[in-house]
Amino acid sequence: MPSKRETILAALHARLLNLAAPVLRGEVLPERVPATGLIILRDGKPGEPEVTLSPLTHFYEHRAELEVVIQAGTGRDALFDALTASIGSALAADRTLGGLCDWVEAEAPEPVDLPIEGAAALKAAVIIIVLHYATSDPLI
Repeated sequence: MPSKRETILAALHARLLNLAAPVLRGEVLPERVPATGLIILRDGKPGEPEVTLSPLTHFYEHRAELEVVIQAGTGRDALFDALTASIGSALAADRTLGGLCDWVEAEAPEPVDLPIEGAAALKAAVIIIVLHYATSDPLI
């Protein structure tokens, strides 16, 4: 049986699968980025939980990461904006991931343009997704 952490990350991945760009989980950046862009979900860091003792409950603000990459010669900014907006819409549609989390929220991206010699430039950013949830055991 998967842990609550894994269940939530799998639900986040599933929520993002309906976007126009492929969504990978824990993969390396491929040599070619699809024309629609690419999103890679990284598990991130659960951080230090707040703990209550009666009953024992660990409250996490888990910081998962989405690596968002667009590769295009022209229109890169508009494509990037459309992809990040679609991520925001997907999260806003269900802020609890079907009741698994107390709340899901994204932080604003800090995009960078990366020139690639002999190819179209990349526009990329890491978007932090904060997953608020509680569990009785950090390993279960």
